[in-house]
Amino acid sequence: MNAPTRGYWCECWTQDVRGRQLPELKASFDAYSAPQADRWVAVALRTISPALDSDASNAAWQWLHNGRTDTRRALLRMQPCTVSITQAHTRITWTIRPVTYLPLADRQGTELPACAHAFRPQATD
Repeated sequence: MNAPTRGYWCECWTQDVRGRQLPELKASFDAYSAPQADRWVAVALRTISPALDSDASNAAWQWLHNGRTDTRRALLRMQPCTVSITQAHTRITWTIRPVTYLPLADRQGTELPACAHAFRPQATD
């Protein structure tokens, strides 16, 4: 069995800032380094920035040019980070948290239960 691995759990949430709904998880990502984690946010911001209004686009590029370095430093110190922008009535928030990934149990050499051999996937039309 392998040892636990340190990494980062990344999520993207949206919420109506008018308070009419609960935050909604849009995406998640498991990163294994600080650069990989902040790059996930950077790629998302670069991708959506052309569709944002000028204030949100400026906030996105401000983080890309200045805030990203602070985020990377915090992640290297194993501190959680949040990046948020607001577009019209929607707040988009990316969270990055340090985590420890536990390895899955290795099944090699272990006999599966008898019912596992009876499983047959159904064909789809």
